[in-house]
Amino acid sequence: MNLADEWLYRADDWGLIEVSDSDRLSFLHNQSTNDFKSLKPGDQCDTVFVTSTARTIDLVTAYVLEDVVLLLVSPGMVAPLMKLLDRYIFFADKVKLRDVSAAKSVLRLVGEGCTGILNKLGAVPEAGQIGATIGGQNVTIATGCGLNLPGYTVICDATDEEAVLAGLELPSPKYDWDELRIRQGRPIPGHELTDEFNPLEAGLWHTISFDKGCYIGQETIARLDTYNGVKQQLWGFQLDQSVEVGTPVMVAETKVGQVTSILPSDAGFIGLAYVKTKAGGAGLAVTIGAAPTTLADLPYLTRAKQA
Repeated sequence: MNLADEWLYRADDWGLIEVSDSDRLSFLHNQSTNDFKSLKPGDQCDTVFVTSTARTIDLVTAYVLEDVVLLLVSPGMVAPLMKLLDRYIFFADKVKLRDVSAAKSVLRLVGEGCTGILNKLGAVPEAGQIGATIGGQNVTIATGCGLNLPGYTVICDATDEEAVLAGLELPSPKYDWDELRIRQGRPIPGHELTDEFNPLEAGLWHTISFDKGCYIGQETIARLDTYNGVKQQLWGFQLDQSVEVGTPVMVAETKVGQVTSILPSDAGFIGLAYVKTKAGGAGLAVTIGAAPTTLADLPYLTRAKQA
């Protein structure tokens, strides 16, 4: 993968939830894994919404603007997250939720070359987000592209999307988003983020504040950390042939995990699988279907507290 290349992804199937009013940061602080109370306009963070028993619901990127927080949520997750959040808004809370997915467009710029392109437009954020003009339209630009790769996220009004695209003049990507996120190890709902797994197992330690106070699922996550209770972890693999999602991962005659995602690529088939921690990790020789392979660590995944 050549990081000097630059690609543009239209995140048309992702959703945006606008959280507004004066209690918005403290409300989100209490609902998900990361620390929102320390954030200020221009900041952003990845955070995980979990159940009361710390089972994963969605991995979300939050952009803190002057008067609102925008939550970029996975495809198909606006309705369930709106329902979840609304359940915890009480009478005295000053919090408002709005689905702005149809009103806004989200463009993901990936690759080191994107900085040079934005520089020519005078639109590179030094940190966090900035307001800029691209293609004659006002946009918000944030550092980061949702992966452990250089890049940016551009948010604009949906009616301005074509003008912004023309102003960027970026090519279509070599890889589709699903292939790129598997190459990186980013988990998604319905595959790696389900009620079977928690954020520590999913390699999302970088999205968790272990110092903040109580939030939904906090007690379970704290116990898992304190007592080394991470029973399985997410790893990458490559095969010469396809298998079904759910195919067992085997060491000799023992099942040690299961496949959660798999896609064809220019190097065969690439995928993600949860494997029992006690079985081993990167470099472990396993069999998936009838094919031998080895487990690989991936750039997006983290497995310990972040400094």
